[in-house]
Amino acid sequence: MIVTIDGPAGAGKSSVALKLAENLGFFFLDTGAMYRCITLACMRAQVDLQDPAATLEIANCCQIDLARGSVALNRLDVTREIRNPAVAKSIKTIAENPEIRELMVQQQRRICMGQDCVTEGRDQGTVAFPNAECKIFLTATAEERARRRYQQLLDAGIDADFDEILIQQNQRDENDSNRLAGPLVAAPDAIVVATDGMSEQQVLDKLLEIVRSRRSGPSSQPVTK
Repeated sequence: MIVTIDGPAGAGKSSVALKLAENLGFFFLDTGAMYRCITLACMRAQVDLQDPAATLEIANCCQIDLARGSVALNRLDVTREIRNPAVAKSIKTIAENPEIRELMVQQQRRICMGQDCVTEGRDQGTVAFPNAECKIFLTATAEERARRRYQQLLDAGIDADFDEILIQQNQRDENDSNRLAGPLVAAPDAIVVATDGMSEQQVLDKLLEIVRSRRSGPSSQPVTK
């Protein structure tokens, strides 16, 4: 079974999706971490992020390994580094590169093949897994999402500025919604869950209820074509 969780930046998708996967006994696929890894690799290589051929060449050389609570890039732990605001500020052009997106989607499908997965990102229910049995679109107001991201960075020991996070987030929302490759949009058959005023546990309980109701229903078609 594939459970897709899409939504805008700062909606809390990664943390709740991880806990959802743990509760269900599913593998957790953090697709945002994959794009952050490519961005970090390009920054380290000092290539022009506006050069699609150069960034694609770097992406083709990246080995990304996802495990519970950790991310490795070419066998080196980058779990904290990919969450740095400098990476978030530079991810736009990488995420908008159609060839890199296709490369990542193919990797995502390979990872999830033959196993139960909770996969989180922007286009999982629309592009990567259009036939997923359960699709969820997780969202919240811009201010609430910025507050959560600000606190997350502080808790991780990373200096952050709320106003800057809000500005970057609004810009990213606009970019994500208007890009040609894998735009941010709720799939027609996705269940929209607005999380303002909800604790993470309340959100998790709601998602568990949704997934279990889908899982007890009739069998679905295969998740990919």
